Amino acid sequence: MPKHRITRRQFVATVATGVVLATEQTTRAQSGFLHWMGRWNERVDCFLFGPERLGAELPPAETTPAEAFPSYFISDDMPVAPAGWVLKVGGRVARPATFSLEQLQQMTRTDMRVRHHCVEGWSAVAAWYGVRLRDVAEVVGADPRAPYVEFRSFDAGYWSSWDRESALHKQTLLAYGMNDVPLSPDHGAPLRVYSAVKLGYKMVKYLTEVNFLSERTGGYWEDQGYEWFGGV
Repeated sequence: MPKHRITRRQFVATVATGVVLATEQTTRAQSGFLHWMGRWNERVDCFLFGPERLGAELPPAETTPAEAFPSYFISDDMPVAPAGWVLKVGGRVARPATFSLEQLQQMTRTDMRVRHHCVEGWSAVAAWYGVRLRDVAEVVGADPRAPYVEFRSFDAGYWSSWDRESALHKQTLLAYGMNDVPLSPDHGAPLRVYSAVKLGYKMVKYLTEVNFLSERTGGYWEDQGYEWFGGV
């Protein structure tokens, strides 16, 4: 028989589908069982994640046309960076700092063209560029004993928190460009998180803060029931 590979995303999606079908009998059973299975899915995500595992880099021909790449924000109007915008990096760090966009652009630039996966089921491809969060973490002296990283936004207070290993993955960027041009407002200007290892709702746009933390926090969608780990 031929061998078949199943991706982590396919595996978790299959399990999640089974959970929904198995828990339709009563609201109470669904609530309790889905919570348990959500935690189980998270453990599977963490088990399958690898700090050295890289998302596939795709050729230019795979790039989704700009007008076909969905954009999203939760404010009533498109968020615009406040005057004097800077990125604050703090929490458990030796040297809390603020960075202007120009300062981030002076750091080593990383480019990647990867597939974006949305929890709603669609995907698209774009080329992103920016500075690796791991490089910024080194500059501020992020405490290696801080296991969580929190991202905050000026988009109506949107936020998310991540495991440290995913945040400092080689393919996790503080992105300021998309498809060879500066990041546009509809995709999170002036700065957003972008990663090949997370689902779209984990990638905070309109970034204002990055905090290294001792305790795990939630997120805008995570607090409404979305899976916390959100891996791809």
